[in-house]
Order: sequence, then C-alpha cells, then structure tokens
Amino acid sequence: MLLGALLVLLLLGGAGPASAHAALTSTDPGDGAVLRRAPARVTLTFSESVGLRDDSFRVLDPGGHRVRTGESGHADGRSDTVRVTLPDELGEGTYTVAWRVVSADSHPVSGAFTFSVGKPSQATPPVDTGPTEDPLTAALHKIARYLSYLAAALLVGTAAFVALCRPPDPAPLRRPLAAAWWTLLSATVALLVLRAPYEAGTGPSTALDPAALGDTLASRPGVLLLARLALLPPIALYLVRTARTARTVRTDRLGGRTPLATAVGVALALGLALTWAAAEHASAGAQVPLAMTSSVLHLLATAVWLGGLAALLTLLSAARTSPPPVVVARFSRTAFTAVTVLVVTGVYQSWRGLGSWQALTGSTYGRLLLAKVVLVAVTLGVAAVSRRWTSALLSAPAAVPAPGRVPERVPQPAGGPPPEEPPPARPPAPDGTFALRRGLRRSVLAEAVVAAVVLAVTTVLTATPPGRTAEETAGAAVPADGVRPASVTTIPFEIGGTARGTVQITLDPGRTGDNAVQAVVFGPDGSLAAVPELRLAFTLPDKDVGPLQAELVDRGGYWSANTLTLPLPGVWTIKATVRVSEVDQVSRERRIRILP
Repeated sequence: MLLGALLVLLLLGGAGPASAHAALTSTDPGDGAVLRRAPARVTLTFSESVGLRDDSFRVLDPGGHRVRTGESGHADGRSDTVRVTLPDELGEGTYTVAWRVVSADSHPVSGAFTFSVGKPSQATPPVDTGPTEDPLTAALHKIARYLSYLAAALLVGTAAFVALCRPPDPAPLRRPLAAAWWTLLSATVALLVLRAPYEAGTGPSTALDPAALGDTLASRPGVLLLARLALLPPIALYLVRTARTARTVRTDRLGGRTPLATAVGVALALGLALTWAAAEHASAGAQVPLAMTSSVLHLLATAVWLGGLAALLTLLSAARTSPPPVVVARFSRTAFTAVTVLVVTGVYQSWRGLGSWQALTGSTYGRLLLAKVVLVAVTLGVAAVSRRWTSALLSAPAAVPAPGRVPERVPQPAGGPPPEEPPPARPPAPDGTFALRRGLRRSVLAEAVVAAVVLAVTTVLTATPPGRTAEETAGAAVPADGVRPASVTTIPFEIGGTARGTVQITLDPGRTGDNAVQAVVFGPDGSLAAVPELRLAFTLPDKDVGPLQAELVDRGGYWSANTLTLPLPGVWTIKATVRVSEVDQVSRERRIRILP
C-alpha cells in the first residue's frame, strides 16, 4: 500500500514544475518596459505575504554580469511587497531581474523579468538567473512530506481507535504505533535538513551547511518543524503510559483512561495538527483563523479515519485475535463522524482555495481537487460495503465451537477397556462468522488502499497554488497609489534575412472597456524605427469576438490610438502587421490576458 501510494505521489508530483502559493501580481519597472532613464529601485508585489532570503534578488547587466545592489526588504511596511535599490548609474541596454522568495505557506517561488534603459540591447547574451529547483531535492522533500502525513495519520488514528473503539486486546497495535512514531520522527528531521536546499533550489549536498541550517531554524517553517519534533517525546511517553495502564486496569471499559489522560491526548493531537495547518494553505489568504480551525479538524478527521482503518485491518489480520463485532460497530460510527467532518471542512477549504467555478477545471489545483473528490467517492463506496459487512456481522448468531475440538473424556468403569483415541481432527470449515470477517477484512483493505492514494493526492494538492491565487495573479491587484499598471506586450518580427525588429505595444489600463494604445517599433539595433504602416487587430477566439482594429495614427516616432474598446475579459490575440517597405509586410501574433 505504501509503495503504491508513493508511486502515485511521484507521478503526480513530477507532472510539472514545483509550485508555490505566493504569485507575482506586478513589477516596477514592468516586464519588457523600455525606460528613458535608469530606475532607482525594483519593486515586486505578490498575492500574499512573502519572506526574503539573502539572495532574493539578482540583477544582471546587458553583459550577463551581476549588478551590485543595495539590501532588499519589504516596501512601505507591506509584507506582500519587496524592493531592492539599484546603483545610481545604470548603462544603456537590457537588464534581467531574477528573484526568489518564500511564500507565507512555506513554499519557495521564483522567476525573472527584464527591463531596458534607453533602448533594448542589440544582442542579449544568455544569462544565469539562478537555480529554480533541484529535481533530487524536490523529490526527497515530497517523499518526506508524504511520509510525515501518513505517519501522523497512523499515529493519531491508531491511538484514537484504541481510545474510542476499546478493543479488548490492543497488543497487535503496538508495533504499528511504534513504526508510525519513528517514521514521523525521521520524516520531520529530513524535512528540517532539506528545508534550506529546498528554498534555495540547490542539491541535497548543501543540506548540512551550518549557516543555511541556522537560517532554517530561525525561520517560521523551521520553528514549526522544531515544534513537531518537540511534541514527539511527550507523545511517546503518553502512549507508553496509557499502554501500561491498559494492561493493569482491565475492568475499566475505557482501558484505564481518566478524563485528564484523554484531555492530554487530545491536546497532543491538536498541537501536532497545528504544525501542519500553520505551514500550509490555511496560514495565508482570507479568513485565516477560520481556515486554521478547519484545517486542524480536517487533518484530525483524516487521521481518525485513515489511521482507524489501518488499526482495524491490523486486528482483522491478526492470527491470535480478532476484534469482536461491537468493536467494529464502534469504529463504523466513529468513521461516519470523521467523514462528516471531512466533508464539511473539505467543502469550506475547496471554496476558499478555488475562488470560482472556472478554476475547478481551469487550474491545476481544481483538477487535482476533482481527482481527490472522485477518489473520496470511491472510498465512500467501499466504506458502504464495509458497513454492510459490519451490519451482517452484528446480526450473525454467536459462533459455535469449531469442529475438531478434542471432546471431553467420558469416565470409564474401573478395569474397563481403555478409551479409543479420537480420530484426527479435520480442518474446520469456515462458519458464517468467519466468512463475514474475511469479507470485512477485504473491504477494509480496499478502503485503506484508496484512502492512502487520497492522502497522496492531498499531499500534491498542498504544494499546488490555489485557484483563487491564480485569479488574483491574473487580476493584478491595484497598487497602493490606486494606479493600475499598463499592459506591455512585445512582438518580434523579421526584417528580411536574419534581421529582427520588435513592436512594443502598451494598453492602458489593459482591462475591459476603453483603452489607450501606444506602439513603438524598434529596429535590429534596438533604436526607434520608422515604418510606412502599422496595424493592430484584437481577437477573442473563445467568444468569437473580433477582429477589432485599433485605429493607429503615426505620431512621428510612435503610433497611438486614443480609444480601443475591448468588451470582454479573457485571453485575446493581438495581430501586429508591420509594413517594412512599400511592398513588403510581415504579421505576427501574441496572446494577452485582458482583465475585467
């Protein structure tokens, strides 16, 4: 079951690049902008608060050499805006800004954009913008995250099974509890060690760098992992003490647990769940207190269900013992309650993450969520079969003594012939109760396997940007000064042979309704170029709108149209037609998102 779930995790996790949850909404200067004078600073705005690293910004000059910048920090006291100062004198040409920050939910995000001073560089050499993600580090980090989820579910769920379902002999569950505890300890240590290379995008060989490890321990993700490690010794002590109490107090139907012991167990489980909730989606965005509460309940309900399934399966498969029907019935009621909590909290978290119905099929987060819903539906179908087996087991008559049992000896008269030896016992044929237990064991096994796959998809889902974040990115939130950035699009074209020019098109404000259009044509050397004619046509293929022609006027160095009305939001296609001579012209297209 574990190997199969890990395979699903790796296949899903390797389907695309690593994703983080803080998305870049705007930059100043804008991507591809051509400025008359060098800017004093570079400012980036994100969809949520972000943390900075020592090397969060790398500015490269037109030759690909790193520019010495000032210290980076948050701008204007806003945790979602970061800024770095530039040198006083920047030469003419195209500059590349590579950035890497850590989002509020502990995932790194990186990217790069360019701007030009004076005019674009005639030939921009390939530049190293820094690492994005090391495949081995990313794979190890994903495996450690999944193992920590699985181990926590087995640990909390098995302990809850013993407390709520009260099996008469919980001895077979000691080994799974110990295995879950050690697995959670190992996975948490691995996550702590891999944190620095995961954030930096470097290989695992840099994991034990003392300086990087010190930075990790001082960061919020590192503090949460340390808190998880600190909870494990008390959890181990609690499990050992309750196991000893259960062995010595047999008359107590609760296995010797006092209300204080129960409260301690609940507090430890809540603390463990909080170390995940505070580092995932719930810790950023809207309604954080409610989202944190929902996330904790969701995690604990998952643990009670999945860990309880594993505990029940262990008891059903034990050679020396099998849980009585009343224990199975108690778990059936417990699982029903856990699934109810899962549905309620899952619906809320899905609404909070998606943001719109379009994101359900139009984003990776939505598609993964659909896959999870389908798998949960399959699990509930199998669970319904398990409940039918449970009902049949409860209504079955008590099992009769198995055939082949050695009968009691019948007293013989003194001096009589010795009693005949009984014939060898034949293997007992499975009675009705045995058949019901076997059917229940098979259905519980199928339920546990599908639930483990659900957990794997959930692990991938927590590392995927929510659909709401993607919409916020597309929405390009209004800056603090209330001025929305214009949309700038650059379209390259050929000017005979291998020479290439570009058309830089600016839409202001780049949203539905009336827009001002400006277009500048640059020649192969990056200087302004005069062309006989320039035409722009806008088409929205999804809605079959267009082409809408921009009425451009040559302003002597640039072309402009005072008004272009774009009626609908969506991904539009810009077709630029440049007449490079009296008889030759070339047309090229680019896609651009128009916001509502």
